[in-house]
Amino acid sequence: MEYRFLGNTGLKVSSISLGSWVTFGSQIDVDAAYKIMKEAYDQGVNFFDNAEGYAEGQAELVMGNVIKKAGWKRSDLVLSTKIFWGGKGPNDRGLSRKHIIEGTNAALKRLQTEYVDLIFCHRPDAFTPIEETVRAMNYIINAGKAFYWGTSEWSAEEIREAYEIARREHLIAPSMEQPQYNMLHRGKLEKEYLKLFKDYKMGTTIWSPLASGILSGKYNDGIPENSRLGLKEYKWLLDRYQAMEWKDRAKMLEKLAKKLNVSMAQLAIAWVLKNPNVSTVITGASKAEQLKQNIKSLDVIDKLDNGIMSEIETILNNKPEAESDFREM
Repeated sequence: MEYRFLGNTGLKVSSISLGSWVTFGSQIDVDAAYKIMKEAYDQGVNFFDNAEGYAEGQAELVMGNVIKKAGWKRSDLVLSTKIFWGGKGPNDRGLSRKHIIEGTNAALKRLQTEYVDLIFCHRPDAFTPIEETVRAMNYIINAGKAFYWGTSEWSAEEIREAYEIARREHLIAPSMEQPQYNMLHRGKLEKEYLKLFKDYKMGTTIWSPLASGILSGKYNDGIPENSRLGLKEYKWLLDRYQAMEWKDRAKMLEKLAKKLNVSMAQLAIAWVLKNPNVSTVITGASKAEQLKQNIKSLDVIDKLDNGIMSEIETILNNKPEAESDFREM
């Protein structure tokens, strides 16, 4: 396993990590989750990602039970949760001081741990001042309930405001962002956040490296009924990707993967890990073997030389344009 520093912090996270979205608490139970997490742990994965909104808290319950069953040393793990969607009550969602503190306490209880290493603001909250959120996260860290805090799917402008408030008020600034990043979704990491990486050395825990399975190749010949994109509750996800006209590109990527003697999924994950601004790639799995194959992506990175990367760019044809340095006089 390769370990990378989380941005400008001293914390090391496995370059491939395991997330619980979709699977834990909904598709798989504790026994199945145990097999997957044990495989991950045995392979050197130390970062396990969760959120209060995943399966309405059930994902945290499952993960907490797995960790208790496995008996792993807490300091060997990097655990996260994300706060925003905590329930149906008027104060059970968002990033108010009330919900951040109450939501964190509830998440820790479900995970059966005294603290999480990372805590994220799962989405920006248009109705709560960012200063209130920064102050609440500062409290969470000072109270020992988390070690580092960050954001997920915030705009560069919102993140910059959080940093500047923290600097001005002598509070703890965010350390990381959790954006979607894959071959089909590149704008935030490769363009919008570039100045944040330069100014703050922000870490990233990227999600959906396989674009919800599209970059694994399993949808190249259609949408299986029992697959994620075949489920009614994920129709919005299917509609989003269908608008990208991804099928031709996916089939060309599959041919390239075969030429390299790797799976399409391994090619896609290795491509994400080539980006120096990626701290860790959160992968999902419903079976231990699936996770094992994803971890083999680490062996593919060296195969992606300049020639192969150029070939991939030709196939994708979606590289974000760099922002101009031109300034009007």
